[in-house]
Amino acid sequence: MYLLFAIPVVTQLYPLLWLMLYSLKTNEEILGGSFFSFPKVFQWHNYSEAYKSGSYLKYLSNSVVVTGVTMIFVILLSSMVAYAISRFRWRYGNLVMTIFLMGMMIPMQATLLPLMIIFKNMHILNTHLSLILPYVAFSTPIAVFILSGFMKSIPHEIEESAFIDGASVYRIFRTIILPVSVPPVMTVCILTFINIWNEYILAATFISSEKLKTLPFGVYTFVSQYSVNYGNIGAFLVMGALPVILIYFFLSNQITKGMVAGAVKG
Repeated sequence: MYLLFAIPVVTQLYPLLWLMLYSLKTNEEILGGSFFSFPKVFQWHNYSEAYKSGSYLKYLSNSVVVTGVTMIFVILLSSMVAYAISRFRWRYGNLVMTIFLMGMMIPMQATLLPLMIIFKNMHILNTHLSLILPYVAFSTPIAVFILSGFMKSIPHEIEESAFIDGASVYRIFRTIILPVSVPPVMTVCILTFINIWNEYILAATFISSEKLKTLPFGVYTFVSQYSVNYGNIGAFLVMGALPVILIYFFLSNQITKGMVAGAVKG
């Protein structure tokens, strides 16, 4: 049993360990074919050079802004939609849920051209808003799916008691439903963070200003016409992935609880 579980552990951890070794090597060691060996001398200066030359703080701040705003809107919209679908009895509830589920099947790449035309007409190209809007749109369907599955399991007697005491729908949602739904909300937050933090295609299409680019663009700082600094690229990738790894490491239990609650109880 331990051997069986060790296989996925090794396959998941090995790329991270390889990237760490990659970031501590010289170009000669990397290009020499020693991909799986330890560096002769650990090149810790790769990290300082990647931090300075790659404008790490600038790209990091842009990624934090875009990801943070997206997460806030996704939680607000998806929680209200999930509450309306799962707790209210209305004719078009299943239809609305089906529409959101269909949104999960639309590939992001298929929307690049129409979004480009729409954003150009709206004069919001090359702004963070041109990233936040599609990020929210593509992250909301899965969030609605997870939250609605959990909210269906909440006993209706809680709401009935609150109604008798004179609480409005908005107050019940704010003071009862949302606090109870913390596990799936945390799951939605983490999944949204991971997806948006690593997204590149939309950011490369809609953002051209250097001061507005997000973290994945920092890699190209170390690529010139005649040379590529592979060690600095590895160091920058490690620093870019570090926030995601830390968040997932400390909050992985919340992801498991939220997914199980939304799938089983719903």
